[in-house]
Amino acid sequence: MSDVVLSVKGLRVELEASGADIDDEVEFTIHSGEVLGLVGESASGKTTAATALLVHQRRGAVVAGGEVVIKGRDILSLSPVELRKVRGGLASYVPQDPSMSLNPALRIGTQLREILEVHGFGASDAERAERIREMMAEVLLPGDRQFLRRYPHQLSGGQQQRVAVAMAFACRPSLIILDEPTTGLDVTTQAHVLRTVKDLARTYGVAALYVTHDLAVVANLADRIAVMYAGRLVEVGPRDALFRGAHHPYTRRLLASVPDLAGKYALRGIPGRAPLPGKRPPGCSFADRCDYTEPRCIEAFPPYEGPEEHRVRCWRWEEIARLSLQNDFVPRRACDASRGATGPVVSAKGVRAFYGTTEALHGVDLEVRPGCCVALVGESGSGKTTLARAIAGIHPGKVEGEIRLGDHELKRDARHRPKADRQAIQYIFQSPYGSLNPRRSIGQILEPPLRTFFDLSRSEKEDRMVEALEMVTLDGSLLGVYPDQLSGGERQRVAIARALVAKPTVLICDEVTSSLDVSVQASIVELLVKLIDETGVAMIFVTHHLPLVRTLAQEVTVMNVGEIVETGTVDAVLADPQAEYTRNLLADTPDVDRTPF
Repeated sequence: MSDVVLSVKGLRVELEASGADIDDEVEFTIHSGEVLGLVGESASGKTTAATALLVHQRRGAVVAGGEVVIKGRDILSLSPVELRKVRGGLASYVPQDPSMSLNPALRIGTQLREILEVHGFGASDAERAERIREMMAEVLLPGDRQFLRRYPHQLSGGQQQRVAVAMAFACRPSLIILDEPTTGLDVTTQAHVLRTVKDLARTYGVAALYVTHDLAVVANLADRIAVMYAGRLVEVGPRDALFRGAHHPYTRRLLASVPDLAGKYALRGIPGRAPLPGKRPPGCSFADRCDYTEPRCIEAFPPYEGPEEHRVRCWRWEEIARLSLQNDFVPRRACDASRGATGPVVSAKGVRAFYGTTEALHGVDLEVRPGCCVALVGESGSGKTTLARAIAGIHPGKVEGEIRLGDHELKRDARHRPKADRQAIQYIFQSPYGSLNPRRSIGQILEPPLRTFFDLSRSEKEDRMVEALEMVTLDGSLLGVYPDQLSGGERQRVAIARALVAKPTVLICDEVTSSLDVSVQASIVELLVKLIDETGVAMIFVTHHLPLVRTLAQEVTVMNVGEIVETGTVDAVLADPQAEYTRNLLADTPDVDRTPF
């Protein structure tokens, strides 16, 4: 890895209207065959920096300075015509959502052939056809005519993402930029995509920049890690050095936010949020969230310090580097063995669910006891959400079998259930962006459950709404604001508060942390653990993220293609899985090695 493929120096991206910096003083290098992980919370400037390498910014932003050199070519000085040749040829980009990058009106084979033709790869149709077969084999997809004639919507999410990776590697680029390409994928599909990227980069000497908010994802993929906060890099160093001895307080708190598959440590969120462009202080932007702040941290932003291979921007980095990482971790509290000693609050027996004539659940059983959290885990398509929606009465197809709330059986459709049953079971959806009405204030969003289930005066409703917001650590003053004025984590808290105002006995959480960065995810999980402890609510937690299960749940049910393959206590199932499917899930789950402490 001696050849430098990408060199970035002093890169600055501004808002064109105000001149406020989105990113500033960004500099790093990537060598041939090396993977650099660019990590940080949402809105830290990662994607802006990554797309700036190809001189592509969102509307209203502009590259205001710096130097980007790929294989000796100064990218920022190229004309639009020259840039079109660079994009896809010299350097390629893989976006987060493959469904947005693949043309839904063109067959897969056509799109693969187009990129080869545009960049002049191959001297004939026969050579290009051979290259397409080779590309598909590289990403472990069929290269036959039948598969290549499919449209993007006829592929799974994992297949779409592997096609996007194949397109990025099609012309043998020197640099590939991957922008959170596995965020929405289950752990098995994610593992396949990550292995593909790593193997192709090593085999063909491609330099790769992997943008993500999840340190566990790059734990076994990246050679070096660059940590970004509020538009600036705060630490850059070898992967093992950062994971075992991070020098910056922000990096340490990010590590403490990563779920622990071994179950030794509880999650710790990072209070507060990063400042936005135009509102950044003159000193360290992390100062108001940091445990080590002193006066000079507020007065001036620190320069790069430390050895060339491990640089950091913190006034107290030498002192912090001597501290054990264990200081930033909190041991996980042991599960309460007496919890859930009573009968189940909700149960399912022999449940079968259908989409049209297709059977999606095949005689599934489940019990959830008061004050307990049962995690439903498995790959996409395993039936987790179908079971959760059947219990909630919102599955769109036919449901057979027995679903009970306490001592009585529930109607299949929530619309036919009595008011008390609808109040008892509350559902929190995966995306708060889709489940919160953008045209209604937070107060207007929280009020309908109170109006439906309770006979309260206006002041009593407001008191109940403020109480619910405070339970999710939000201020009551937010009742008058709208969802677009909140961060993703705050929106998810509002969605949880909307469920809590109904005073439910069962809370169903459907992948509620899957779209959140690790620090916000940790805060939400901390909140859910607190709610279970304080309210005694029973919880069904649907997820494909096994490390979260250790922190939150007492019991786990593993599902595959509509059936339960293993169930039991969290510690028993995850420590000694009996089903091969469970063992494979655990093997594919990314995890940060914390053996040094």
